[in-house]
Amino acid sequence: MKFLDGGYEELQLDIVGFLAILGESSVLVQSQVAALSKFFLLPRLLPAPQALIRTTRPERLEPSTGKVVGAHSGVLRDHVNHLAHLLHSNNNRPLPAYSVTCKRITWNPGAESNVDARPISPMSALSVLGCVMSIALLVLAIRLNDGFALLAVLALSFLSTIIGIANRWFLKLPKRDQDRPVPPADVVICYPNGAFLIIKCTEEIARELYWHPDECIYWVNDSIYRLISLLGTLILMFGVICLGNATLDLQLGFAASYIILNAAYWAVAALNPQRNWNLTRYSVHEVRYDDGAVNKTFTAALWKAIAATQSVHWARVGRIPPSSRAWDKWLDDAEREAKTGGPAWDEKGDEVKHSPDWQYDVKLSEYLAQPGSPTDYC
Repeated sequence: MKFLDGGYEELQLDIVGFLAILGESSVLVQSQVAALSKFFLLPRLLPAPQALIRTTRPERLEPSTGKVVGAHSGVLRDHVNHLAHLLHSNNNRPLPAYSVTCKRITWNPGAESNVDARPISPMSALSVLGCVMSIALLVLAIRLNDGFALLAVLALSFLSTIIGIANRWFLKLPKRDQDRPVPPADVVICYPNGAFLIIKCTEEIARELYWHPDECIYWVNDSIYRLISLLGTLILMFGVICLGNATLDLQLGFAASYIILNAAYWAVAALNPQRNWNLTRYSVHEVRYDDGAVNKTFTAALWKAIAATQSVHWARVGRIPPSSRAWDKWLDDAEREAKTGGPAWDEKGDEVKHSPDWQYDVKLSEYLAQPGSPTDYC
């Protein structure tokens, strides 16, 4: 069986330009945190640069699914902010169903005053790798006297810098201007699988992570961004045309470079996103709950969450349990029983005490069995 009867020169790689525009999904996954890093401005080979040449830019970081409620303030959000999700995620694995987890978040003394990208991270390593490949191809194009390859390297490399300027942004955390008294800032996050995450923190931290949106403040305004996007599109088309007219040796070099880069971007996209974010501003402490974390039913998890917060205000505001007279009566009893054992958290906030001994399931069954009470899930 033969493939190249005429030898190496018959190998056709005119389609190698398509390799330069493949891999959009892996590039977009970490594009926002990548744009926070100074390495994002490096001239380099970048897979699928058209993925970052969009008509509009994201106005905020993508939130996650969940319901966030102020345990005592009653503030409600129908999503979990991106930074908060990063702090609480465990390699992007959800909390076990019907679990109750307690955490305490504080500021790290002497840490960064803002949230940024890690100076050294997998994403910055990808930028350096792309820059090294650009330099290698540039030297090879000059040595082999390949003009089209030289133009392709310059166009596709400096395209990444132009895209970087257009998408560069920074995150501005909110500052509390007033010092008026506010309710305790504890937060309860309710996930679709019935899991509860209870956060003990200050009002300032709650505003930074849960209440204020993660807004992206860009270097350039929208009008300039559209002009840069147009310029970037033209440069991309020019670079792909030059790449298609390069010699076979250089086309092989470009093909190998883009295959390696696509594989590297895919691998980094599969890593924990926390590896790319500098979240040293916050210190997260896992708090031991004497009752344990995992429960068998939604009602058991709800009762433990109420016992830990000693409030049902958040459950009503967030419409966590079903809306019925039976559940309203049960919530009133649950709040009263939760307060019988004294403070739920110890003085240092390192432990949540055992919830009061109350037959919550028996009481709920009793209320649901009363005439006129609809049957709700339990």
